[in-house]
Amino acid sequence: MTTFKPDEIQFLLQTTRQAMQLVQMIQGEMVNEALTKEDRSPVTVADFAAQALVGYHLALAYPNDLLVAEEDSARLKSDPAMLGQVTQFVQRLVQAATPDRVTAWIDHNRVDGGERFWTLDPIDGTKGFLRGDQYAVALALVVEGQVMLGALGCPHLNSNAEPIPNSGALFYAARGYGAWAIDLQQNHTALRLNASGRGDPTRARILRSFESGHTNTSQIDDFARWMNAKGEPVLMDSQAKYAVLAAGGAEILLRLLSSKQPDYREKIWDQAAGSIVLEEAGGRISDLDGKPLDFTLGRSLARNRGILATNGPLHSSALQALRQIGA
Repeated sequence: MTTFKPDEIQFLLQTTRQAMQLVQMIQGEMVNEALTKEDRSPVTVADFAAQALVGYHLALAYPNDLLVAEEDSARLKSDPAMLGQVTQFVQRLVQAATPDRVTAWIDHNRVDGGERFWTLDPIDGTKGFLRGDQYAVALALVVEGQVMLGALGCPHLNSNAEPIPNSGALFYAARGYGAWAIDLQQNHTALRLNASGRGDPTRARILRSFESGHTNTSQIDDFARWMNAKGEPVLMDSQAKYAVLAAGGAEILLRLLSSKQPDYREKIWDQAAGSIVLEEAGGRISDLDGKPLDFTLGRSLARNRGILATNGPLHSSALQALRQIGA
């Protein structure tokens, strides 16, 4: 039973694309070689600005719809200088933006969960954003615990999910209607996404992150040895990895539990959009125990341990490998 409307797909695509363009604009003006490693202000400004823009569009199109998102306006209200920066950037796309309106849009119907809500990660892959590498704007619609719509705005991937700086593509899916990609620089024809059909574990290509804070790199090494995976690893941050999986550019993505954070649970905005894009391309996603992801418990996947995402044919073998290494 369809639980979304055609106009919501258009809303998803237009809003994700505009948010991505706004984030790119901020990155181009605020991220430079003089930026210190400790200075995260560009990504903070971009996070708030993108969420304000999405809140604005929600208030305009679906004023009663709920939003589960990473940011709230409390910090911004306590920093007038940053609020001014955020407002100025939002004004470039929404002339009516004021500081009060921006904070209201950030908090638009903001909740921790519910039967039906949109969930947003304004910038997934903050360190990739600061390095000028991969990151994604991720927006999804969740209904009764199931992701129904999802979009990833990836500024540095083309529609084949190849890493090309400033190429830009939207990867999106609707439950039961497949996964698609639109190249934002070339023609705007939607291309169908299909996950890799590889079923031989020795040919598996594993997506690995540059950043290792929420995973266990040594266990991933053990996993690769147990699988006897000979495919060249693909290094990439953020939910852009789901686009690569969905386009057939790799076979396996893991989020193992770090020994420093054994009780860590994934946030829903880090997985919702990517998960439906992968599933509708023919891939599979579960937690490390093989259980479906449970989006009914608010902001986190509290009943799930880690993430296993695959092209589909390799999912059972990957689960067996995880059991063997004790992940």
